[in-house]
Amino acid sequence: MRKKTYAMRYVAGQPAERVFPPELRLPASHTLPGGTELPDYSTLKVLVWNIFKQQRADWRSVLQGFGKGSHLVLLQEAQTTPELVSFATRHYIAADQVPAFVLPQHPSGVMTLSSSPAIYCCPLREREPLLRLAKSALVTVYPMPDSRFLLVVNIHAVNFSLGIDVYRKQLEAIGEHIRHHNGPVLMAGDFNAWSRQRLHVLYQFMRQQRLREVLFPQDHRRKAFGRPLDFIFYRNMEVKQASVLETTASDHNPLLAEFSF
Repeated sequence: MRKKTYAMRYVAGQPAERVFPPELRLPASHTLPGGTELPDYSTLKVLVWNIFKQQRADWRSVLQGFGKGSHLVLLQEAQTTPELVSFATRHYIAADQVPAFVLPQHPSGVMTLSSSPAIYCCPLREREPLLRLAKSALVTVYPMPDSRFLLVVNIHAVNFSLGIDVYRKQLEAIGEHIRHHNGPVLMAGDFNAWSRQRLHVLYQFMRQQRLREVLFPQDHRRKAFGRPLDFIFYRNMEVKQASVLETTASDHNPLLAEFSF
């Protein structure tokens, strides 16, 4: 039987909470929960990084330095070690992680760190057909200062598969959320777009969802077969600046982008 998909929410001073996918899909409009405060930022700063399960010693200093001032940090291959959970809850309002698969001690999957509480959270998992390991994605929604709502997708796309059917299926599940959202959209992560066919499916999806790609003047993104693996896509925002930060703390380089709206 297929395992139930859920997210784990970590908040400072509170026990970890298991969050299951909502029964109803994302509505066209949202209602703020009682007590939710709107953030006061004028621009949106985002860090996107496959953190390589924190296998290299300097991941924490790099995350703290490069992520400083970021409103959102989208991690892939984030392993919920006490060190990462402690960092996340010390520097951010909440951290939501989708356990894709369990390593000897701690689950690994996408994790979204946010400076304001998510008002919607939908975890997604897709199993790779060859290795039978799962990859995860997380859809969250946050209030913005201008009374709109920002939909955020953090994705680690399936990697090992014959053909592109499973790859397309994973994107289509995310597309259901984007199509029903009227406000700004941010979709980013490790897309594993290492083949011509995968890249074609990804760009086709991007056009269908009216998403634009963040371009990097100095492009030092991790590549496989000559194609970048990590992307940031957006809608209904403007890019102020974007860069790829070089580091040896992971097998991927972090992406940093700043948006205005």
